[in-house]
Order: sequence, then C-alpha cells, then structure tokens
Amino acid sequence: MAKVNVCLKRSFLIVISLIAILCALMLALTLFTHGHLYNNEEMDKLLPGLQILYSLTILTLILAIIAMYGACKEKKWALIMFAVGMIIGTLFWIVNDIQGLAQRPKVVEQLTMHFRPVLSWNDTSEINENLKNVQINFQCCGLDHGYLDWGYNIPESCLCTENPTNPCVAAPRNSSLFEHNIDDQPIMIYKESCLPYTIAHIMMIMDATLGIILGIILLWTLSVVLCILILCRLSKKDDVPVVVYSSEAKAGNYTALEDTAEHI
Repeated sequence: MAKVNVCLKRSFLIVISLIAILCALMLALTLFTHGHLYNNEEMDKLLPGLQILYSLTILTLILAIIAMYGACKEKKWALIMFAVGMIIGTLFWIVNDIQGLAQRPKVVEQLTMHFRPVLSWNDTSEINENLKNVQINFQCCGLDHGYLDWGYNIPESCLCTENPTNPCVAAPRNSSLFEHNIDDQPIMIYKESCLPYTIAHIMMIMDATLGIILGIILLWTLSVVLCILILCRLSKKDDVPVVVYSSEAKAGNYTALEDTAEHI
C-alpha cells in the first residue's frame, strides 16, 4: 500500500472540515426554523421538508467524521463509505437543483394565483396588515391595480416618503386620505402595485437558494474526487527492489582501503 501524498490528504481534510461546518450551520438553521414555525398553521406542509433537511445534515455530518477517520488512519472502508454516501447525496442535490430551475417559470404563475384572493379586501384582516408592511418596505401601493385596489380606504402606508425610490402620483381627492386634510395641497402616494415587487423578491430568494445548492454540489463533488484519489493511492503498491541472494556475498569478501597518508 503506497503512502498518501501529504498535500492531497491535507486538501481532503480541509474540504471535509468545510463540509462539516456547513452541515452544522444547516442543522442549526433547520432547528431554528422548526422552533420558529412550530405553532404556525402551515407547519404540517413544512414538516416533510424539515425532516429531509434533518436527515441530510445529520447523515452528511456523520459521513464527514468517518472520512476524517479514514483519511487520518488511511482506512479504505471508511473512505469508500464516505465516497458512496456523498455520491448519493450529490445526485440528490443535482436532481433538486434541476427541478428548481425547471419549475422556475411556473412559480411566477403560482405566486400570482396565490395572491389573487387577497384582492377581496377586508380592512380588519391580518392579510391587509401584512400588505401594508409590504407597501412600506417596497414603496408600492395596492397589490395588482395600484391604489385602486384599496378603493376609498387608501392606507397611510401608501404615502410617499421624502425621497422615494419609486414613482408617486397624486391621491384621488375622494379617498380617505383627504378626510382630515385642511389645505388643497395634493397628497402623493406610490404609483406602482406591490405584486411585481413581491414576486421579484420571492424569486430572488429562490435564485439565491438554487445558487447555494449549486455551491453545495461543487463542494460535495470536490470531496468525492479527492476521496477517490486517496483510494487510488492507497490501492497502489510501492515498487520494492528485489533482493537477490549471492553466495559470494560473504563477510570476508572485501578489501580494506589503506590510508594513503601513512605511506607519505
């Protein structure tokens, strides 16, 4: 069994350490998300995804520990177990990334259909309160048709700030904003609706998630490649010179060298 190159072993251990740290962070994030959404009404829908994340992070963390042991002790069985497990995990991430890219155009339509029922306004509903927060954050008004979605009761969250980043228009004078207005100065509100900004924000999060998955795939693949290189090195035998016995190689078959200094 040949000796593994030091640089190759150190590179593998560094990659494994990064994977272990990443898995620990993902596990902590999953635990935090689970605890934060524990009493959420949609917890039943989110639970299968959280269980998958629990399984992936814990199994990968165990494989990383086994890989460290196999690399330090040069145990083939540990490295083979790690390589097989990581190949399966990499294939899982690749399938999910491809599905995410394929479903991306449909997500916009699904989000639009999801937010359509919000257009049936109810001023006391929790949905409207959330939309008002969205209007403040994205500097928009209404969901699909701008301030017209609010009808008469245009909320103050539609009012333009001093230095708005999005365009503003004058609010209609027959709206609730002019109830306590004394002068005839126009009241400026945001012109654009919030639906495009909301969808764009969700899609940005989705793209960031797909990018993180791609990074995980590359890191997982690198670890598998380094592991296979170490296994190939361990399977290779060192060339040992053949020792041939000779009957002439006796203890007395040598000539002592004389010191030339004695003859000078």
